[in-house]
Amino acid sequence: MLRSGSRLTKALISRKLENEAVCIASTRQLNLLESDSMSILKENGVKVPNFGVATTALEARKIAESLKAKDFVIKALVLTGGRGKGHFDSGLKGGVRTVFTPEEAEKLSAQMIGHKLITKQTGEKGILVNKVMVSERLYNRREYYFAIMMERSVNGPMIVASSQGGVNIEEVAKENPDAILTLPLKYGIKKDEVRDFCHRLGFEGQSLEEAVVMVEKLYDVFCKYDATMIEINPMVEDNNGTVYCLDAKCRFDDNAEYRQKVLFGLRDWGQQDPREKQAADSNLNFIPLDGDIGCLVNGAGLAMATMDIIKLHGGSPANFLDVGGGATAQQVTEAFKLITSDEKVQAILVNIFGGIMRCDVIAEGVIKAAETLQLRIPIVCRLQGTQVDDAKALIAASKLKIIACDNLDEAAKMAVKLSQIVGLARSAEIDVKFELPL
Repeated sequence: MLRSGSRLTKALISRKLENEAVCIASTRQLNLLESDSMSILKENGVKVPNFGVATTALEARKIAESLKAKDFVIKALVLTGGRGKGHFDSGLKGGVRTVFTPEEAEKLSAQMIGHKLITKQTGEKGILVNKVMVSERLYNRREYYFAIMMERSVNGPMIVASSQGGVNIEEVAKENPDAILTLPLKYGIKKDEVRDFCHRLGFEGQSLEEAVVMVEKLYDVFCKYDATMIEINPMVEDNNGTVYCLDAKCRFDDNAEYRQKVLFGLRDWGQQDPREKQAADSNLNFIPLDGDIGCLVNGAGLAMATMDIIKLHGGSPANFLDVGGGATAQQVTEAFKLITSDEKVQAILVNIFGGIMRCDVIAEGVIKAAETLQLRIPIVCRLQGTQVDDAKALIAASKLKIIACDNLDEAAKMAVKLSQIVGLARSAEIDVKFELPL
């Protein structure tokens, strides 16, 4: 965790990357495309460059012409980091490019729109680009990194910033941790503290006053929209001393959806696995992985533990469905539909620790799913907690071949063993039907 007043090591600052690459460890959070984030900032008085969003190459050209700027920046609009260092399946290198004429904007956009962008975060599968952001190019004399994020160690928001912006903040933290400054905002924002903080970052004169106003407005956006993170990289000072936000990555708490309807209406489901939308419609959390053991759990911590113990015993976890603390039998059935929609899944491990979530409800859902979907892959259930005896009785009375285990270690071993058997049978084109627990 980040700690106020301490040096930020690579391990500390890399939490940002871990949250993006291994979503299973984090709570559900709304991520918006950069264009939507920039629009929100602009609507709230934050200075950003003029821009437009294009879904075709011709539209990109028309936007560039309307901006009447000398140069333009074309950005692929995708929910992934590392765009600038990525490459397209069209052969184009870089998802953030500078062009000098509207004609170049059209030509470059044609190589982005409709093509997949591959970055370190997407892996080789890449992510499809459906639209691009066409922005005027500003000429900067200084670049800064700036973020406001929720930080557990201070029980509230914290500013994390550096005078070395425009580059990966993880690299800065590794090579020069003293360049990272923090300011806890547990008790809100105070102008004198913000001015001192901005001065320590390197702002002076007119740019110092502009930076103070910018930080205040960003904090207002953070609170107004229930954000968990607002990251600006870079925040820049141009040749006239004016301060702008050139890039924005905003993340919002899904628990605030009920009071942020307009904001959550901006969610771009085209950037996510279709199964994630299906899960969200059933109020479930879906995490796609590449293994062959599907997992049904309740809670992110239990999901991580389940993944670890499957790996420990030589298995590979596949899709995770987190039913949270108040799922119904119907939701569990929907979870099974999602898990088994992946043909790679060869076994299912149900790992529920019942507190608010009752084990008998999970058992009802598992039984209903097995009957409705006519599942032909093995199901291993480890249920502990509230109403666990009732759950075991339901499973026993169902006469379905659901393997019940009291111990997680035992359940994981069984799931790994069964997935390996199914895998071997499938590779030999043998139809395996599990009549008895192995």
